[in-house]
Amino acid sequence: MGPSMLALVQNETIKLLRRRRFLVVLLILAVLIPIFTYAQYRSVVTVQERMGTTDWRTILQQQIVDTQNRLASSRLPEEWREFLKIRVQQQQYYLDHDVNPMAPGAPTFARGFMDQAVSLFLPMIIVVLAVDLVSAEYSEGTIKLLLTRPVRRWKVLTSKYITLLLFTSLTVLMTLCMAYLISGVVFGYAGWDLPVLTGFDVTGGELVTSAVFMLPQWKYLLMQYGLGWFVCIVVGTITFMVSVLVRSAAAGMGIMMAALISGTILTQMASTWESAKYLFVVNLQLTDYLAGTLPPIKGMTLPFSLAVLCVWAAAALIVAYAVFIRRDVTS
Repeated sequence: MGPSMLALVQNETIKLLRRRRFLVVLLILAVLIPIFTYAQYRSVVTVQERMGTTDWRTILQQQIVDTQNRLASSRLPEEWREFLKIRVQQQQYYLDHDVNPMAPGAPTFARGFMDQAVSLFLPMIIVVLAVDLVSAEYSEGTIKLLLTRPVRRWKVLTSKYITLLLFTSLTVLMTLCMAYLISGVVFGYAGWDLPVLTGFDVTGGELVTSAVFMLPQWKYLLMQYGLGWFVCIVVGTITFMVSVLVRSAAAGMGIMMAALISGTILTQMASTWESAKYLFVVNLQLTDYLAGTLPPIKGMTLPFSLAVLCVWAAAALIVAYAVFIRRDVTS
């Protein structure tokens, strides 16, 4: 990276900070994480009061019985039946191996938070960050000035993309730090070395436990937040393309929000529509593969989802560069 590229990235960083998008992202996290922490705390207290015990084994056994009772209902949709059967088998495995799957502590909260946030909440935050990286140049009237400078267009766009990668990485890191620091006030800061089971595999609607192994929670968190980071990079890259194609930040925001929300709905409903597995929005829940839950569509695996997301990100970058380099800004 030459000095001109460094100077361009520095310039883009200053622009992004001046628009206060990153500050908005941090404020969203600072407001919502305490709410999620309180909700988690109330949930734990309610379960303990209902069971009349704080022994996790008794609570887990009761959860298994409750789920088996639900499975006995004939009105349960087939997709839910599959999902619940896998969950019961998993909970039983934890019970048999004397591992508390939700031991209290800030690292456990951070793990649960990423599981919930990876497919919608975090991607939406990245959209807020990335949506006007290019389109803002039109709304602020600086696009002609930007593209008539003696700097190659691909360099201008690359500097914007590098800035996006830096701030996306920072957002994921801040999510982990804030989830840990804020929830630790309630749950305590211990639990980095707690054993977590991973390596569950779902084949033909059955849970396969032959490859299951135990990890300390800090290693599991590294893997999990790594997958979350990858999801954010892919969503950021697609948003980056939309920012190049659409000259209005509001329109870009609308397109990306509609895509992400429809993806969440599709994930719940698309189990019979096999072709949906090639859509990027159906492949965002990467952390589910670590936890061993049933994929939204049969046949989906971690390598498959990673490959689909890589193809989408590569295509988005190719389109963004092709359009940006050829665009006529004199009209």
